[in-house]
Amino acid sequence: MGHFSKGKAFIASGVGAVVGGLSVFYGVNSIYGLPISQWDYNWDKRQPDSLVKPEKSDDLSKQNEYNEKLSKTRSKASRHIIMIRHGQYNLAGVTDVERKLTVLGEKQALATGERLRELNYPYTSIVHSTMTRAIQTAKLIHKFLPELPVKDDSILEEGAPCIPEPKHSHWKPELYVFRDGARIEAAFRKYIHRAPPEQIHDSYDILVCHGNVIRYFVCRALQLPPNAWLRLSINHASITWICIRPDGKVSLRTYSDAGHMPPDYITTS
Repeated sequence: MGHFSKGKAFIASGVGAVVGGLSVFYGVNSIYGLPISQWDYNWDKRQPDSLVKPEKSDDLSKQNEYNEKLSKTRSKASRHIIMIRHGQYNLAGVTDVERKLTVLGEKQALATGERLRELNYPYTSIVHSTMTRAIQTAKLIHKFLPELPVKDDSILEEGAPCIPEPKHSHWKPELYVFRDGARIEAAFRKYIHRAPPEQIHDSYDILVCHGNVIRYFVCRALQLPPNAWLRLSINHASITWICIRPDGKVSLRTYSDAGHMPPDYITTS
């Protein structure tokens, strides 16, 4: 028993030495030898001190003027981006028009519309992709939120945002990345950012779009490796909610939430 205890102590001390050595190697910003990246507060290029030229003068009036300029560019409210994946659709269809919602897909969209109404947030608008399944899903959701303006945007259409890691076993997204990647990144920059300085109250925007787009948006917003998007599974007509704070911090409130649906409604493909 004594030899066994000494052996365990020796192993523990050895592991500790390795972890400690790796921490020294990687620096203080590490845990268990794995590097930790720092949060980039200027990820959306809207950090006040990046928009206003620094004041080098020691003149108090100049410093006050600089601080006033900073205040005018500073975000004051939170943006809540509620992303809805379209409902289940006809995978056998060849054209976009043929790939319309199934009967179950319609039920999923209606359940999500009802859930959004129950949550009763002060939504500002519904923006949807121009693909048939997203248009149909948005229309069904709009029945529960008829006061909201509805807009379409082709930049939110489905595609392959970047080559995933690990690669898919049989699908080849790299064939589509050249066509879709820049567009989906542009969609991220258009819709995922902190509130403009003139916005006083928190906003709640609904985006009805697609699984790959939402998965990529989540990775980018949380500053995770963008090529991890395909590791995330996402339910049809599910709710994914990102909150962007005035200081540039981002939190994922819900991801692929379909808990408002009966179990036999829940599908991913």
